[in-house]
This record gives sequence, structure tokens and C-alpha cells, in this order.
Amino acid sequence: MASRTPTKLIHPDRDRLRIVTVLGALSDPVRLAIVARLADIGEGGEVDCTTLVVPVSKSTRSGHCKMLREAGVIYQRDEGTRRLNRLRRDDLDARFPGLLDLAIPQGRDVIAGWRPRVTDPTHVGSASE
Repeated sequence: MASRTPTKLIHPDRDRLRIVTVLGALSDPVRLAIVARLADIGEGGEVDCTTLVVPVSKSTRSGHCKMLREAGVIYQRDEGTRRLNRLRRDDLDARFPGLLDLAIPQGRDVIAGWRPRVTDPTHVGSASE
């Protein structure tokens, strides 16, 4: 059975969110896709990292989630062996009005671009081509 060593998860306070850090976190297509997926589950909804379907390894996905958390884009909490994630929409909208309204559709576009490559067994290459 998998276990998780308790780790103190650091989340910047709303007033300490910095636009340069948030934009850096949103600059990667995989992270944009994660943000879009979290936005699609609705306000206050949480999902386990493993349900965030993106075309990268588990450890890479965890690294992307960590970067989003440290930038203040998502909130994470541990529940047993699971790490739950939710979008910090209220905080981001308060600090940077409209930013998520611009970023989320871009993340959905990234996801839409992956679908043909992920579902086509004859396609050779990576989803990030």
C-alpha cells in the first residue's frame, strides 16, 4: 500500500501573490491544461493529482502541480495518501482580475490539441509536438 510522508504544503497568502510568478507558472502548456481541468470541476471542487489526465509521467505531473501551488494558482491538501487540488480562483480574481478568464480557454485549447494524438494509436510521437 502506498504511503505519503507528511509534508508541510506552503501556499502564498493572497496579498503575496506576484504576477510574474503566476504568469511563469501559467507559461507551460501542461500547467495551463491542469488549470483548465481544475476550472472545469467547478468552484470549491477538489481532485486528486492522478485524475488530472495530462500526457506526462506521474512525477512530472506532480512537479507541475507543485509549481502551480508555490505560485499560488492552486491549493493542495493531503487526505490520506491522496493530494487533492483546487483552483484558487477567488484569490487570483481578487489580485489579477480577468487573468484566469484568459488562461482557462488557452488551457482548453491545449487539451483539445492533445486529443487526436492521444486517441490515435497509429500516431507516432509525443503529445507535445
